[in-house]
Amino acid sequence: MQRVRFSCSRLLSEQLWRRSSFTSRCLSPSFGVQSLFSSSAAAEPVVIRVPRRMQEQIENAKQVKGKSHARVPTAKPGKLLIKSKNPLHNQGVAYTLGKFEEPVLSSKGWKHNKSFGDYFIINSTQTAPPFVSTSVSKDSKEESKADGRGRAEGHTRTFSSLRLCSELVETLQNFNITHPTTVQLQTIPKLMQGHNVLCAAETGSGKTLAYLLPIIHKLHKEMQLEETTLSERRTQAVVLVPSRELAEQVTSVARDMGRPFGLAVKVVGGGHGVGNIKAVFSHGQPHILVATPGALLKALWRNLVDLSELRFVVVDEADTMFDPSFVDMLEKILSQTQIAANLTETSGPSPKAQLAVVGATFPGGVGELLSKVTDLGRLVTVKSRMLHYLMPHVKQTFLKVRGNEKVLELHQALKEHKEAEHRGVLVFCNSASTVNWLGYTLEEMGVQHLRLQGEMPAAMREGIFQKYQKGHADVLISTDIASRGLDTQRVGLVVNYDFPESRTDYIHRAGRVGRAGGSAGGHVLSFVTHPWDVELVQTIETAARRRMCLPGMETEIHKASPKTDSEESE
Repeated sequence: MQRVRFSCSRLLSEQLWRRSSFTSRCLSPSFGVQSLFSSSAAAEPVVIRVPRRMQEQIENAKQVKGKSHARVPTAKPGKLLIKSKNPLHNQGVAYTLGKFEEPVLSSKGWKHNKSFGDYFIINSTQTAPPFVSTSVSKDSKEESKADGRGRAEGHTRTFSSLRLCSELVETLQNFNITHPTTVQLQTIPKLMQGHNVLCAAETGSGKTLAYLLPIIHKLHKEMQLEETTLSERRTQAVVLVPSRELAEQVTSVARDMGRPFGLAVKVVGGGHGVGNIKAVFSHGQPHILVATPGALLKALWRNLVDLSELRFVVVDEADTMFDPSFVDMLEKILSQTQIAANLTETSGPSPKAQLAVVGATFPGGVGELLSKVTDLGRLVTVKSRMLHYLMPHVKQTFLKVRGNEKVLELHQALKEHKEAEHRGVLVFCNSASTVNWLGYTLEEMGVQHLRLQGEMPAAMREGIFQKYQKGHADVLISTDIASRGLDTQRVGLVVNYDFPESRTDYIHRAGRVGRAGGSAGGHVLSFVTHPWDVELVQTIETAARRRMCLPGMETEIHKASPKTDSEESE
């Protein structure tokens, strides 16, 4: 122990001696700056080793600091087009993205589990629907000039200016329908002239009246020229629709419009036996027949309906009617009709039937099928300006939520909507089993509702939508059956409990609010749960930020490619 103490004291004394000698040398006149440099050069350089993880953190901090100093493009003060949970992702109505500028999406990281609870809102930018306009289309202006009418009169056009008979205009006025929509202004004159028409327009724009009014007007004029007995009467107009609910709705509108003229309107829908179909035709043939493809085929096979004097064929909701589940039946029906190939064949002693195809999207097989019954080159296309655009008068909210939390979010949304306004709610699910399960769950919560899905028996399913329309319940839980063509003017909130599987399904579901003739505006609430839903959400958000239509939607009928010799031989 003494030896260790001696060595330590000796080492300490040596260090003190060296410091004192260095200090004395520095104070001496002979010691200069050169001596300092020579001593520092002789010493080894100091090396500080920084861990790689710490280096990465320093680099990340530098990048974040650099971004914070960068200029963030901001819109002028005003209303927001996109409102996000993260204010940095907000976009004002006045801000317009550049042509090559990539939008910053609020849903960019929604495939990650940490994104649950995030949301963004596409706000409404106008109060009136885009298809309710007082402006005059190009065709309307030309017709006004030809008739000698000025532009000022054209801006306030009514149904009487479309050359409809006065009794029909008066009937429309009794239902508080005075001004035609943009689609009706374009479609009605073409059908009145005898053209075959392809009408591509957004949901809720008044397409049903666009084809029913010319049919009723023309049939009324023909009834005035020739009188027929009940036994001699033949079906002169057929309207094909994909569902019995839509068939009942179109029948109701046709009866209201045709009642002053004594037109007989009947409906045959699927899900019923042959006995019910026979009962429909037991009292003679109707002037206008509204039918689903399966029910009409049963009637044709049993010679219950005669299409020899058919004047009009309407295919409504074309995107569904030309689906593989319907296209074979539709082809068999069209093969038993005589469709006019051009304008001259719709008039004369033995006129052929006019064709009207109505819808928003058209699958690839449409042109191949229609080319077998008519000349596609003579088909007049009417397309609305805002087709496949997100509706600017409807608020749309997208919420990233866990699957086990959707029921609670739905219950909260129903509660808030009931307190705010007493309009109907339409809840969409992707399967019949989800409709039933959600219905039982809401029953336990004390929410009064109705259910509608395709697997219900016909007797149970019949009349459910009419009960909802009449206000027996404010909540309707349904599959996509209720998203095609049904008039839902009382609906103020649409909830996508299951996010739709395609762009077309989203457009049709969202089109249940903000319809022509209904209350202005509305709200669409979509629950986003699965990672495979995010891609469609990002497509919708990009279209909203760029103010463009949804990509990948077919609005044109493509001609079928000519068959080769080998295909014809087969």
